[in-house]
Amino acid sequence: MSSATRIIEPGQLEAPAGQIPFLCLAEQDVFKQRAERLLQLSEQHSFGAYLNFLATLAQAQHEVLTHFATVPLPSAEQQALCREHGMPMLGAQAWHRDAAWRDGLKAILHHMKAAPLPAPASAAIARLMKLSEAELEEIASKLLAGDLATVGAQDMPFVAAALQVYWTHMARELGEHAIGKLEQGGLCPVCGSHPVAGIVRIGGVQQGLRYLSCSLCATEWHMVRIKCSSCESTRGINYYVLEGSNGAIKAESCDACNSYLKLLYMEKDNQVEAMADDLASLALDVLMDETGKARGGPNLFFHPGSV
Repeated sequence: MSSATRIIEPGQLEAPAGQIPFLCLAEQDVFKQRAERLLQLSEQHSFGAYLNFLATLAQAQHEVLTHFATVPLPSAEQQALCREHGMPMLGAQAWHRDAAWRDGLKAILHHMKAAPLPAPASAAIARLMKLSEAELEEIASKLLAGDLATVGAQDMPFVAAALQVYWTHMARELGEHAIGKLEQGGLCPVCGSHPVAGIVRIGGVQQGLRYLSCSLCATEWHMVRIKCSSCESTRGINYYVLEGSNGAIKAESCDACNSYLKLLYMEKDNQVEAMADDLASLALDVLMDETGKARGGPNLFFHPGSV
């Protein structure tokens, strides 16, 4: 079993808050970039086959996002109300889902049917295509509520992929100007979801800054470093790395709430991608589980019963 190195990082001066870009919505090719990173990480990986499968799925997400239908968005009055009260504009559980997300799921499944897939994945596609609208909505509600263990392990990646495309599309259509800050800094300002990981950036005004990456809509937002993304405590923050790694991925743990979130350091690997690199570093999750720490945010492609 890999061991951990405990590292305490000194505080770092950050640029004045007014100069820091707070929000970065996902780019149009976010899923294409994810697919490329997953393929790269799959090479000689112990579960490279799954990463390769997810690369195919991410490419399908890219195709569907490119041609996604026009969907209802919050009115100007709703947007103003959310900004005034520090609420997410497109709350993952509060927002009334349009049927377009199910159309997106159907399109993703058709894309995936054309790819060589393991038998369980093909069976899941056939099963999902036969489910009623109510059954699909029930799966989606469970997933968005964080009840991942109650969602079938084979069904989860496809439903998660469709929901990600839908929310990413809506976030991009709203635009950065519509989004305000939440009272709870560790939740996505767009949809209120937990982050999958944080990225410590390089270059320009973002040099050395941490941006949390949403597990649902891929929005990234700034949060100061050495501060728990779950409870916002600044005490008892520790860092763990796998022995023998290059330090590109660390687990930031909090003694106050007993949680952790991974940080990806671009200065060590400038190609890191939150969803992909989080999945490829599950050995660090196993290690953190042994320390008694719980994940501070989900990866919608990692079923709780998988490890």
